[in-house]
Amino acid sequence: MTRTSGRVFKAQHRQRYRQIAAALAHHGLGYLISLLGLRRFVPLHRPGPAGRAPTRPEHLRLALEEVGTTFIKIGQILSTRADLLPPEYEAELAKLQDAAPAEPGSVIEAIIISELGRPIEQLFASFDATPLAAASIGQAHAATLNDGTEVVVKVRRPGVVEQVEEDLDILQSLAAAASRRWDLADQYDLVGIAQEFAQTLRAELDYVREGRNIERFAENFRDDPFIHIPRVHWDLSTARVLTLERVRGTKVSDLGDVEAGTFDRATLARETARVFLQMVFEDGFFHADPHPGNLLFERNGRTGLIDFGMVGQVDERTQEHLITTLLAVTSQDADQMVEAFFELGVARRRVDRGLLRQDLEHLLSRYYGHPLGELRFSRVIGDTLAVVRRHQLQLPPNLALLLKTLGMLESLVGEIDATFSLTQLIEPYARQLMLRRFAPRVWAHRAARATFDGAKLGMELPQHLRRLLGDLERGGIEVGMRPVGVEPLLRRLERLVNRVILGMITSSLVIGVSVLMLIYPAGIAATLTTALVGVGVTIAATLGIYLAWMTLRARLH
Repeated sequence: MTRTSGRVFKAQHRQRYRQIAAALAHHGLGYLISLLGLRRFVPLHRPGPAGRAPTRPEHLRLALEEVGTTFIKIGQILSTRADLLPPEYEAELAKLQDAAPAEPGSVIEAIIISELGRPIEQLFASFDATPLAAASIGQAHAATLNDGTEVVVKVRRPGVVEQVEEDLDILQSLAAAASRRWDLADQYDLVGIAQEFAQTLRAELDYVREGRNIERFAENFRDDPFIHIPRVHWDLSTARVLTLERVRGTKVSDLGDVEAGTFDRATLARETARVFLQMVFEDGFFHADPHPGNLLFERNGRTGLIDFGMVGQVDERTQEHLITTLLAVTSQDADQMVEAFFELGVARRRVDRGLLRQDLEHLLSRYYGHPLGELRFSRVIGDTLAVVRRHQLQLPPNLALLLKTLGMLESLVGEIDATFSLTQLIEPYARQLMLRRFAPRVWAHRAARATFDGAKLGMELPQHLRRLLGDLERGGIEVGMRPVGVEPLLRRLERLVNRVILGMITSSLVIGVSVLMLIYPAGIAATLTTALVGVGVTIAATLGIYLAWMTLRARLH
């Protein structure tokens, strides 16, 4: 194994580390190479991209695309974390294209036969070997069942799971290395975020889980005539193969090409928003990628929803606090917003409440006198997230995904009907949630739960106190103190001392070789002297070149 600044990098991943470091170096992201502890894996020379110089966010996106599948997915997930990234990075990472060259039809058919245990001819009346779409994890093929039903067969690419697992292992190592070198990474719990990303990505690899998600949506909307959730054919599905009813319809981008009067845009926008708001505020389980390509408007008046790889869940508490925040904006109540922030758990470090309140008052002043129905949701959320980033707060992952989804939804319905206001439709949900929050039944339930928790705590408190006193007596309780801001200085000092020592060793070798040449002239132990001088010169030259290279690379990065 390779050890870099106290962090162990597994030897079997060395080649992958080199690929990652090369991609970062190629796009001039030397600061990331330093933060991630990848200096030793950087190639001596890697030319940058030709043509127009991309911006730093563009460089990051291009580097992620160059590294491949896992990091593209991580970038897409990271684009949902507006609490962590500035808007320009968020917008750029949202452009990441999850596309890949198609696997040969013979490879895909072999996977299907292996998974389902029968020849293609027995499984399907027809199967198109040319994919409808090819992504980095899998690709989708059109097919027809023996009863004439049109389906889409999603097949996971060979070797994807192994590659993703290797990359997730690497990601954990890089997150830990960054947390050692960068205080902000430690404050945001970068290791924990990497673990969350890993869970999300592993869920997308499992087609059985996606199928279960689809069935849950189908159950939630079983009596809704507007939404069409595709049926899952479980007899033709496994963790690697997912067979779904094929949904046909008009995409949002193609509405302008359809004959006027075929679709009522105002109705489509309102009903689409209603469906997603029901997911968020009633079901607590939502489709997290309301991309225009994932909605298909059918001639019979229904709307087909596809691609259920990314979903989110939101509990009742988060729903209430989201509405509370929106109501605080319209009522100009900064104290209520501060409390909502802390109750949502966004503060991972000590926060100056007074300064936070001052920033929120400044934010609220922009919306003075505007009712909720007149506000643009994405603008309110964008301004709020700017305050979140300024105070280095962190949203719970489910809330960050929810806000991203609602922002995408507002953009989607705006593309369908430019006159539609998402916040007008949110208003009834806000009133409903407030009424539900103060209903007698809810208060009775909370009082009963609080009584039970209080009684339980009262019974357990003596036992906990006895354990605490026992630990104190045995000296089992330690208080740790860590000075803030000292570790980066110590690391720089350590590197400087190492270079000074290396320089001293090199100088000593040069001086020693010179003394040997003066003391032992030619003819006296000539062979031994020549050998010693040669070895000394070689070692001194090697150390000198290495020292110069390390110094030059430190300046470049």
